[in-house]
Amino acid sequence: METGSQRFRDLALDEFVGRLASAEPVPGGGSASAVAAALGAGLVAMVAALSIGRPRYAEHEAVHTSAGARGRELADRFLTLAERDAEAYAEFAAALKLPKDTDDERAARSSALKAAARVAAEVPLTCVEACRELVAAAEELAGRSNANAASDLAVATLLGEAAARGAAANVLVNLPSVADETFAATASSRVGALLAEISALGLATRAIVSSGEARGPLTASNA
Repeated sequence: METGSQRFRDLALDEFVGRLASAEPVPGGGSASAVAAALGAGLVAMVAALSIGRPRYAEHEAVHTSAGARGRELADRFLTLAERDAEAYAEFAAALKLPKDTDDERAARSSALKAAARVAAEVPLTCVEACRELVAAAEELAGRSNANAASDLAVATLLGEAAARGAAANVLVNLPSVADETFAATASSRVGALLAEISALGLATRAIVSSGEARGPLTASNA
């Protein structure tokens, strides 16, 4: 969503936080979660960049190149999701304001609310899925990248986990308004599975960082 003539990504950090703290409904928790994930993705890209070209880590250069590209792409994707989350909220808010004086109007409003709620659940679900990619990229780099930046990978996983849990909360809060039990059950199950995977990957990454373990090259069998 553009705020005035600017996208969230084009705002200065202080201005974005100021708008987050305002009485305006957007940006809200969904956008904040996506922005937090973008910061984590940026850290993954940074660690990769600090590792490329270092003789000590030369055997992992393919991982550095891949993780760096993924980190940059994910950062961009998360910032787009921040916009999409705000747009989804705006659509739901607009549906709430539809007239409901006649049976036809009430039916149209109900249909619009359900459709908007589905999008408002699907967007943060996409964010949770992307958070898994983020934490997985950090895990692949752990023990295979510049040891001086290892703690930044731990921070990246913590940001990814926090973002995933924030986005998951937005998925779940919108499901009742979708009024589709099958969709709700599927989305809830998917969220639970993703959060479990993200938590496990984050814990594994931080354990490697804490131990200072140097890992062997990434292969098809341990990817």
